[in-house]
Amino acid sequence: MTLSRRQAVKLGSAALGALALPAGWSRALGAGEIETHGLSTFGELALPETFPHFAYVNPQAPRGGTLSLQIKNTSGNQNFETFDTLNIFVFKGDGAAGMDATFDTLMAGSGDEPTSMYGLVADRVRIAPDRLTYRFHLRPEARFHDGSKLTARDAAFSFNILKAKGHPVYRSMLSEFIGAEAEGDDTLVVRLTDKRSRDLHLVVAGLPIFSQAWWKDRDFEASTLEAPLGSGPYKVSRFEQGRYIEFERVRDYWAEKLPVNVGANNFDRMRYEYYRERQVAFEGFKSGQINFNEEYTARLWATAYDFPAVRDGRVKKEELPNGAPTPSQGWYFNTRRQKFQDARVREALGLAFDFEWTNRNIMYSAYKRLTSYFENSDMKAVGLPSAGELALLEHFRGKAPDEIFGEPYVPPTSDGSGSDRTLLRRADELLRAAGCKRDGTRLLLPGGQPFEIEFLDSSGALKPHTEPLQGNLRKLGIETTYRQVDAAQYKRRLDNFEFDIVTMALGGSLTPGDGLRITWGSEAARTPGTRNVAGVSDPAVDFLIEKIARVDNREDLNTACRALDRVLRAGRYWIPMWYKDKSLVAYWDVFSRPATTPRYSTGAPGTWWWDADKAKRINYQG
Repeated sequence: MTLSRRQAVKLGSAALGALALPAGWSRALGAGEIETHGLSTFGELALPETFPHFAYVNPQAPRGGTLSLQIKNTSGNQNFETFDTLNIFVFKGDGAAGMDATFDTLMAGSGDEPTSMYGLVADRVRIAPDRLTYRFHLRPEARFHDGSKLTARDAAFSFNILKAKGHPVYRSMLSEFIGAEAEGDDTLVVRLTDKRSRDLHLVVAGLPIFSQAWWKDRDFEASTLEAPLGSGPYKVSRFEQGRYIEFERVRDYWAEKLPVNVGANNFDRMRYEYYRERQVAFEGFKSGQINFNEEYTARLWATAYDFPAVRDGRVKKEELPNGAPTPSQGWYFNTRRQKFQDARVREALGLAFDFEWTNRNIMYSAYKRLTSYFENSDMKAVGLPSAGELALLEHFRGKAPDEIFGEPYVPPTSDGSGSDRTLLRRADELLRAAGCKRDGTRLLLPGGQPFEIEFLDSSGALKPHTEPLQGNLRKLGIETTYRQVDAAQYKRRLDNFEFDIVTMALGGSLTPGDGLRITWGSEAARTPGTRNVAGVSDPAVDFLIEKIARVDNREDLNTACRALDRVLRAGRYWIPMWYKDKSLVAYWDVFSRPATTPRYSTGAPGTWWWDADKAKRINYQG
């Protein structure tokens, strides 16, 4: 699962010198306790307490206009194609896009520092010597949208209820969070167990803050079309269930002038449009109903953007450098099902995918092949294991595949014919070695049942890429179907792991930590609604995730991630797809943007603003 900008910065602690006590703190610093204006995983914060704004924003950016787009990343219970609830933080329902913008958090992340956060609701924090207790000082001016004061009691209520009743993702992330309590209105105490991970206190600092009073007589776990009371830069304006939701900028937003917000939240309105059909959505962009679109399909990028508004310059196309982590996109096997429990079978199925042919004939040679779960980063395993990797992997010698002590698995390069006979023969050998048998042209599983596979999806966007793979699987005697279901059924089946193979792009992190448990941990494999779609349940994986979550420097983090990469790649849990290290964006020429972009993202459209002169010049109607 992909989290919001504020929630997803998985971070760690920092140690800065003690600062002057703000008014309202009721006690002096304890022995060994430190106080800081922000938190960082490794080393000191890059920005001083007095920083005016982030370097990649325009502090004089004008306000106005409407940003209209589609949801392209989800968190909580959100769905790409529809919504029926405005509570995105629980398991029930299909959550609406954009709701995270209505809630503030204790601290906010920086696009230049993937491992740092700076004060938002909290202006500073005190850290106990053992890093198990954190006292956040809340700004007295913090307010909810109805004018009521946001206090430490609201924050404590929020974090405790997310641990108890939140979406499985939150419950998993907060497993070593003991709880939070208020010491008056201005002081929030967060307590963690001694098994806490390196990032946990910053996961807490990025959680949404709810109004305790608003939820007093409401069921937190229920679906609702009543917008929960928030305190963020936007609030729900209007919506039509399953069709669109619109947010308006809060004109008297209490935190507008804080350094973490200067130059951001520039649009008067944000509107998310929902479409059931991809082509209909694209027509919405061509007509101007959507004015910003990030494209993920190379074929469409190469062929579909030849319409009048592009030709005459009213619509711009750009490939923007993107320092964000590469998602692990692929066809994932549901290893909970008997037919996928043998890694040899999974490898054989992967050999039926001819990336070279697909990239050339369907994707205009625009992509590179994914081979790693930490692609395009220093965390990717390459060559033989280092001494540090071996020290971690030795715990599992004789228990894990010997492969993890050698070169990491890389899918072989095909001959580009679309049906490489050498690779298909190798696939047949692996299937037979795993106990599969032939009955004429049919392949039978070891138990004698026909080998049948259903590819599940809610969109037909990847059907052209999947069909050649299906064709090669049929040559191996495997019957396949491509099942496209509606968004609600897709989410239900995904949440309950009722599928054979599903397409998923699992978002990465520049500093992996707690989030790995949700994607690869054994507990997540048994928990409906988590992102461990493959059902990975491996002691070696769990061991390495805990190591990754606790290391305190970048070198050890890279080492542990490379070891994990080796183990996961040896498991053959997916058929890896492809990636591109640039973002493809198209937009109506009604925006302007800062000269500088964040180091670890494109900045689009979050740091952009509405340019009224441009909109007038092209007569944009929207």
